[in-house]
Amino acid sequence: MVQVKGGIDDLALFGGARAFERNHRVGRPNPIVRERFLERLNRALDTEWLSNMGPLSEEFEQRVAELAGTRHCVSMCNATVALQMLVGDPGTGAESGDEVIVPALTFPATAHAVAWRGLRPVFCDVDPVTGLIDPDRIPELLSPRTRAILGVHLWGQACDVPRLEKIAAGAGVRLFFDAAPAVGCTHDDTRIGAFGDAEVFSFHATKVVNSFEGGAVVTNDDDLAERLRQARNFGFTSDGTVGLVGTNGKMSEAAAAMGLTSLESLEETIAHNRANHRTYLRALADVPGVTPYDYGLRHRNSHHYMMVTVEPEQTGLDRDLLLQVLHAEHVLARPYFSEPLHRMKPYAGAAPTTLPGAEYLCRRLLALPTGPAVRDEDIEIICDVVRVAVAHGPEVRRRRAART
Repeated sequence: MVQVKGGIDDLALFGGARAFERNHRVGRPNPIVRERFLERLNRALDTEWLSNMGPLSEEFEQRVAELAGTRHCVSMCNATVALQMLVGDPGTGAESGDEVIVPALTFPATAHAVAWRGLRPVFCDVDPVTGLIDPDRIPELLSPRTRAILGVHLWGQACDVPRLEKIAAGAGVRLFFDAAPAVGCTHDDTRIGAFGDAEVFSFHATKVVNSFEGGAVVTNDDDLAERLRQARNFGFTSDGTVGLVGTNGKMSEAAAAMGLTSLESLEETIAHNRANHRTYLRALADVPGVTPYDYGLRHRNSHHYMMVTVEPEQTGLDRDLLLQVLHAEHVLARPYFSEPLHRMKPYAGAAPTTLPGAEYLCRRLLALPTGPAVRDEDIEIICDVVRVAVAHGPEVRRRRAART
């Protein structure tokens, strides 16, 4: 076991040498084969087809649809726009003020996409262990104005798809999934992408597959796919008339070139992430109160997020103080998430009661660096910092308080 910190005085927060000279941060873009990307980009420049659904975008859509196991992939400029197009699809029959049920623990874009379309996000509590939307809480939130349930495959974990499908079918509402972090993941042996009425992937620079910026809706619904293709292109139909109110949500050829190149490294990236995850599990096994998420073997996970929970009662310090310790060492870990959606300013008062599962996790969740750029020895050092901080938790808290 690597040991770089002999005790509390060695922590950089209290004047010790930093564990790393350069930052190790969460969300670092995965490396690509630059020659392959530049070859594709040069092809687009040579043909002078840079946008408006060129051959690279079409190829990217085909590859993503194959990965998701769906008939259709409708690429977009980013996943937030893809969510906006999906929840606002005319096929939902939604009108201004109608409701979409979303989990209270997720990235704000999930709720923002709903609100931007004039709909009201109704926040559902989550399972306090997995962080996934709790199906037991959904029936009490259904109302005559509910038009859809929007589940989130948090950190690539699959939602309880069968139960959500049963609830949505019984209520006669659409079922969508924000699968932004779930490219390459599965529910049991079924690839995420074909569940519910449609799912949304993100290809943001920090995702396991990235296209600089990008997103896509994947679905087996032919009519929905056609409406989304119109919606992303100002509402134009194939004959050049405008069939519905649309916007400019198209993916560029440069983004598609990056996405195709990134896709080529997906399996290698997942294998590296999985090995990193095993190293973290081993290195943190003896640290009380710091519990890594172990996604198990039932569902395939990309392990693109190395999540832990920090229990103040056992560690002697809370998540935010441990975050300060790590940042001082140039380990740029992140809280995922610092507050649940229903506590954020735009949605304050949207939930009439507390949502204990989401609130519990938001005080404890921490994401640690992983990805192809993170090596075993880096993980050992990061975990040694965590181990020393937890071993001296009350003293770390006392010293920090004395300085503020």
